[in-house]
Amino acid sequence: MPEPLPKAVFLSYAREDTDAARQIAEALRAAGIEVWFDQSELRGGDLWDQKIRRQIRECALFIPIISAQTQARAEGYFRREWKMAVDRTHDMSESRSFLVPVLVDDTPESAADVPEQFLRAHCTRLPDGQTTPAFVGQVQRLLQPARSADAAAAKPAARAPRPAAAAAGKSAFPRRTVVLGAIAAAFVVGGYFWLNRPAVSVASPTVAPPPAPTPAATSDKSIAVLPFVDMSSGHDQEYMSDGLTEELLDLLAKTPTLLVTSRSSAFSFKGRNVDIPEIARRLHVAHVLEGSVRKSGNKLRITAQLIDARTDTHLWSETYDRDLTDIFAVQDEIATAVVTQLKLALLGAPAKTRKTDPRAYELFLRTSEIARQAKADRSQQMISLMQQALAIDPNYAAAWTRLAVAYANEGADGTGSVRTVDDDFRLAREAANKSLAIDPDYVWTYPALANIAMNYDGDVAAAARYLEHALALEPANAGLMLSAATLVQNLGRLDQAVALREYNIARDPLSPFAQLNLGITYLYAGRPDDAIAACRASLAISPGRVVAHYIIGLALLAKHDPQAALAEMQREPAEGWRDNGLPLVYHALGRKAESDAVLAAFIAKWEKGSAFNVAGILAYRGETDRAFEWLEKAVTYRDTGLSIIMVEPQLASLHSDPRWLPFLRKIGKAPEQLAAIKFDVKLPGK
Repeated sequence: MPEPLPKAVFLSYAREDTDAARQIAEALRAAGIEVWFDQSELRGGDLWDQKIRRQIRECALFIPIISAQTQARAEGYFRREWKMAVDRTHDMSESRSFLVPVLVDDTPESAADVPEQFLRAHCTRLPDGQTTPAFVGQVQRLLQPARSADAAAAKPAARAPRPAAAAAGKSAFPRRTVVLGAIAAAFVVGGYFWLNRPAVSVASPTVAPPPAPTPAATSDKSIAVLPFVDMSSGHDQEYMSDGLTEELLDLLAKTPTLLVTSRSSAFSFKGRNVDIPEIARRLHVAHVLEGSVRKSGNKLRITAQLIDARTDTHLWSETYDRDLTDIFAVQDEIATAVVTQLKLALLGAPAKTRKTDPRAYELFLRTSEIARQAKADRSQQMISLMQQALAIDPNYAAAWTRLAVAYANEGADGTGSVRTVDDDFRLAREAANKSLAIDPDYVWTYPALANIAMNYDGDVAAAARYLEHALALEPANAGLMLSAATLVQNLGRLDQAVALREYNIARDPLSPFAQLNLGITYLYAGRPDDAIAACRASLAISPGRVVAHYIIGLALLAKHDPQAALAEMQREPAEGWRDNGLPLVYHALGRKAESDAVLAAFIAKWEKGSAFNVAGILAYRGETDRAFEWLEKAVTYRDTGLSIIMVEPQLASLHSDPRWLPFLRKIGKAPEQLAAIKFDVKLPGK
């Protein structure tokens, strides 16, 4: 057995969860990790409360176990333990990982009744305490810095945020293209199109990803912008530090000769102590920009430093002590300094930050933070904040665009409680058009309108025109390339879609979302082995990635391996996608009664939001008439899944039916109709 690690892990749990806690403790101990677990460690005669307090003060990691049992108990000693652990974090370096929350049942992370600090950490889901090797490995890695914490001061870094996630709570199973098919499939600065992203992470924390393949050469004109650190006294300004990082990234990305790593890969290093040269190697860049933000009232101190990662030397650094009203000038100055230091050839004048009232800007940055949280009312919060921002500055184009995105996400969810779907999309369109009238060059308005055209209007040609205009404004924009890849995929131009997805992976090598999207496109292109490899890469970066196991299951069905597909479907953490996949697998295994039962339950629960999915299941099972009936329902319900109808492999059995082409023509998606749509996107540098 490996040598035990000193002062390692404190397990905090409600007494009803003792069995699950014991399983976790035994798995960690088997790996040589010391676990403080009161069932076995607190002997008779100990001053129980005193010892618990001392152990929480001295442990290296605190693992709170969250469950339906803790949800049901508003009071309990475990809650006192949680508060003591949170209090301890206030005295810790921002580089220290200490809280490792674990969910042991299907309690939604977004609804967990826990301290806010738990929600900022990556949660792990270990059903009934069944501990995975990935979790044990993560704990071992987190313990390593603890051994040398007294020997060397760690480099300041912000705590890891929760993963950006699809809207949860209102609809646990979003419409099909919310995950697999729609236009704005990117997490984009200025827009936050989460509705088309397979990004809900409900299982393991993000672990250290495997090194990405190193390209033949790293461009001298390449950079990653790492998350700026919140150094404010209350550590409550992360929305400001993250927002500033994203604005700088977006500003630098407008420099045509500069290769800028996408946000998701750069932010994957948030809260992790990784040397700058190693970060640069994994991201394939020559330079790194990092810094910090300290805000006190209306005063800001922003530090920034540019590092040549090849030699680990500073090229430039600066500290800015300014009023909040000067934040836009500071962003421009930092971006200009980077461009100057890298001796870049600019095509025209350098890009400048769009200015607004600082109060409106703070509200805008707060929505960026909210967009990364898996909360049921996320869209409503963003709508409220953007309405406040627009009351301050009615000419704030970016706020109008973000308001449009929030309305569209409410509409796509299909279960809005305050408006109808039609009203949500009407308001989304009105907001996007107001943004366009104010600033026709604000690039993110066009993907917002393309999203509405594709997923509500069913007008692929209009979506193509919007995206074409956006790409004319910023032809090398990585976020727009994601949207373009989804559009050409839905047009049936799969070779081009694969090329765009692979280009995005080169720009964003550590994005589990980009890997997953590539896997989906490979599946549509009839490349199941490549689909499996891409989804495995996504899971290696983010083990709890929703949809990945479902896609692997579909790929295994395509390879005629239903038994392996069953295992993958059962591992899918999202209930809706698991319920979608199981009827397919049971049918392939000849287990008709089970396929029927799961499908009936699926229809009862998800009918209006997933009519297109039901049609796919029925078509796969050879029930052609019923499949067409459900396609008609999908039209009635304005199911966004119809956007992928030309590439959906589950519908293959319908292609020879005489009703197929007339149906496609009726919804504007027949092969000749899609072929007539002009949309030609060029890879940058090609």
